[in-house]
Amino acid sequence: MKKTILFASIAGFIALSSFTNIFHNEKDLALQADISSVEWVGEKIAGKHTGTIKVKEGSIHLHNGTFTNGSITIDMTTIACTDLKKDEGGSKLEGHLNSPDFFDVANHKTAVLNITSVVLIEGNKHTISGDLTIKGITKPISFPATVEFKDDKLAAYATLNVDRTLYDIKYGSGQFFEGLGDKMIKDNFIINFKIAAK
Repeated sequence: MKKTILFASIAGFIALSSFTNIFHNEKDLALQADISSVEWVGEKIAGKHTGTIKVKEGSIHLHNGTFTNGSITIDMTTIACTDLKKDEGGSKLEGHLNSPDFFDVANHKTAVLNITSVVLIEGNKHTISGDLTIKGITKPISFPATVEFKDDKLAAYATLNVDRTLYDIKYGSGQFFEGLGDKMIKDNFIINFKIAAK
């Protein structure tokens, strides 16, 4: 009887220790919005425009010290143009990007990237997969990223190539409108992420 109680106690201790180890190997890092950044590039036949959008919030999940998933929320109300001065077309462009022709910011104030998979390629190079939500529309996306982790601090750099028409942004698209000439806007736009978390 004593042996049975002893074995049960040992088994319970091992199970509790395993649970504790698993618990301690899970960690969430908070996104540092003030030093994270998002830059965008939109191209048309006659040229391109560049700008920024601010990161609102997010978190990065670690398992055994490895980045496995996370979420990044973008504040769409902060869309800004950086290649034009405000009084030389910048304000007009920003207004158009906020309109229903593009991101309809009045009704969709945030965009969200939910990261569901992070696969190590080599060194600090990874392939990140997840779901990108823009204008309330969610589509899967995968992209290469550089991820650096040290002393509970993570930095990630990535470039996303996004097809805007998947998110009902069809203005100026040659797929949906004819005779646009040099006013045609390319369907894909670029998002450059620089993310810091700790």
